[in-house]
Amino acid sequence: MFGYSNEPFSLSRDVRAVVIPAGEELQLRAGTSGFITQALGGSFTVYVEGNLFRIAGSDADALGKEPVPPPAIPENATDKDIEDVIWQQLKTCFDPEIPINVVDLGLIYRLDVSSSTDGQRSVSIDMTLTAPGCGMGEILVQDAQEKIAVIPTVADVRVELVFDPPWNQSMMSDEARLQTGLM
Repeated sequence: MFGYSNEPFSLSRDVRAVVIPAGEELQLRAGTSGFITQALGGSFTVYVEGNLFRIAGSDADALGKEPVPPPAIPENATDKDIEDVIWQQLKTCFDPEIPINVVDLGLIYRLDVSSSTDGQRSVSIDMTLTAPGCGMGEILVQDAQEKIAVIPTVADVRVELVFDPPWNQSMMSDEARLQTGLM
């Protein structure tokens, strides 16, 4: 696939994993062996005994990899600065089956940042899926929430799945269409 070209691994500890594309969570045990097939945006897609699983970047150490540090923000960051960092973080959220981020796929419909008097921020996002029945929907939502929640000054993150308007390929960036051969 992409990223690691089937690099072998053996888990150093038990780790939470998500079955692709069903979206079900389970534990992979220490000593489980397989191959890293994709490593994008800090998370990993691994192949174990004929199945694909997603392992969160926060568990990179179990694969012998370094976790991705939280993003830096400018001193006295404005809401616009935070919004820019959020967009960069969202570009690290990848569909585990398609090596294209959710921003370039056109899955982010709305992003709002609001500040409170204590300098903390609330973030609200409307996000869709390429297919409404995708079993990975909640996993993508969780990935986006986790990657935004680590941004300094962000106190509250809400990512809501919406399906209106329905997603279509014209919502993809030119780069994504080029990458998938749709251009």
